[in-house]
Amino acid sequence: MATTTPRRVAKALIAPALALGATVGLASAPASAAVWNSCDQWGNTTLNGYTLYNNIWGSGAGSQCVWADSGTNWGVRADHPNTGGIKSYPNAKKVINKPVTSLSSLTSSYNVTVPSSGAYNTSYDIWDTGHRYEIMLWVNRTGAVGPLGSSQGTVTLGGSTWTVYKGSNGSNEVFSFVRSSNSSAGTVNILPILKWIKDTKGWFGDVTIGDLQFGYEITSSAGGLDFTTNSYGVSSG
Repeated sequence: MATTTPRRVAKALIAPALALGATVGLASAPASAAVWNSCDQWGNTTLNGYTLYNNIWGSGAGSQCVWADSGTNWGVRADHPNTGGIKSYPNAKKVINKPVTSLSSLTSSYNVTVPSSGAYNTSYDIWDTGHRYEIMLWVNRTGAVGPLGSSQGTVTLGGSTWTVYKGSNGSNEVFSFVRSSNSSAGTVNILPILKWIKDTKGWFGDVTIGDLQFGYEITSSAGGLDFTTNSYGVSSG
């Protein structure tokens, strides 16, 4: 859903030191054995080069547990009330730490199983190291959710057609690319999108790309819904 409330810096700047001990709600960890699971609000771990965050950051949240067999195969059981406002962004993060002009490639593939009800989007959330700019790539969405800012038209980049939105949450600029149709599996060529923002639109300069996150921005999932990342990976050069 569209909002003018500052909302994403909090999820990007979570300190792992805060991840010990806070628990939200009464959800249980997944019944199946996993390499790692957590119901802690800021629960996190690192597996095979990816950092996983439970990341329940919005107000009015319910319960949520994350499990992982690896950094690229993980999922979430979330039970957030049917109210407005983003409740969480459970995600897997890969650190890039390269300026746009130093990147020769940046691609990612995903395969997810997501519910047909609730209100959420499945998205990449990409940050520069200074947290001045946020680039979101929405690959699917369900329910009453929408990007921040105003439409800038459509563009075909990185293997998909997107409607582009530009706005600010009061803390950083937000550029959202919403896929023209929902996708549960695919590959995104991210570097042309970054170069289009930099070179074609001039919305930022040669920023250093820091965190590349992929996950589920959940507004509501009443009754408990499952979000599963069957596979996911990031490749950069």
